[in-house]
Amino acid sequence: MSELCLGTMMFGVETGEQASHQILDTFAEAGGNFIDTADVYGQGRSEEILGRWLTTRRRDDYVIATKAFGQMGPGPNDGGLSRKHILDAVRASLRRLGTDHIDLYQVHVWDDGTPLEETLSTLDTLVREGTVRYVGASNFCGWQLQKAVDVSLRNGWEALVCLQPLYNLLDREAEWELFPVCRSEGLGVIPWSPLRAGWLSGAHRRGMTGPSEGSRVKAGSEDGSIPWGGYATERTWRVIDEVASIAAETGRTAAQVSLRWLMQRAPITAPIIGARTLEHAKDNLAAADWSLTTEQVVRLTAVSAPETLPYPYNLLARFARR
Repeated sequence: MSELCLGTMMFGVETGEQASHQILDTFAEAGGNFIDTADVYGQGRSEEILGRWLTTRRRDDYVIATKAFGQMGPGPNDGGLSRKHILDAVRASLRRLGTDHIDLYQVHVWDDGTPLEETLSTLDTLVREGTVRYVGASNFCGWQLQKAVDVSLRNGWEALVCLQPLYNLLDREAEWELFPVCRSEGLGVIPWSPLRAGWLSGAHRRGMTGPSEGSRVKAGSEDGSIPWGGYATERTWRVIDEVASIAAETGRTAAQVSLRWLMQRAPITAPIIGARTLEHAKDNLAAADWSLTTEQVVRLTAVSAPETLPYPYNLLARFARR
């Protein structure tokens, strides 16, 4: 797979079809082959836009990932991870994508209303019939991920191959339990929101009292999903200051530095870039084919470290041997 994965959450929502296809063209021309979507993105419009683009390409050249869970209609079976919904959802995704198989099929979030065995056995069936090549998970906590791995192993079902978590210089909680599970069980990691919806793109600097107009930070602050006050902290400004300093040293943009740190961070496989515009896509793609120095990686890692760890991580850190 390519070093970067192209996320398509904005396709059909904030990014029109023509612009979406231009972004896909640019990604492919740069050597990208890993594309991530979900049925709930634009209530299917993202998959449809990607599907129409795929008709102009050789399907087997691309690794196409999508997800299931989101509510796709008003009915009680139009969401979740029941056998009924997964089977309905995968058929609908195949139709929208215009393909006979999905390379990576991910459960979008944990479903506490469906037995885990029902979900995992259904995913195993999809792999065995050839509809799905590999399966993964997104937005699980540590015990949920480990339980899914163990239940699949115990029953001889297809194992999860990757996790898609929130992870970036400002959100490093995945390091506490999720990454140890991934390393122990051999799962890849494809983090979403590597620039935290624009916080790490260079558009926001120390001294600002509110988000930039038209930014995703502004939208997130208004709808409450990413409140300004939750990130406008001294720790965030220190991280942004360091990113800007290294960007000046390397002649790169803040976004490229932030992405590059992720790309050099174990156990990351490929960050998911969710560009809204062609310009954003080009800037993000330039994070490939160069490297931060070891000293620069250390600086970014140190400045972004959480100021305090909750129990038991604070205690365990005192006894860590490596």
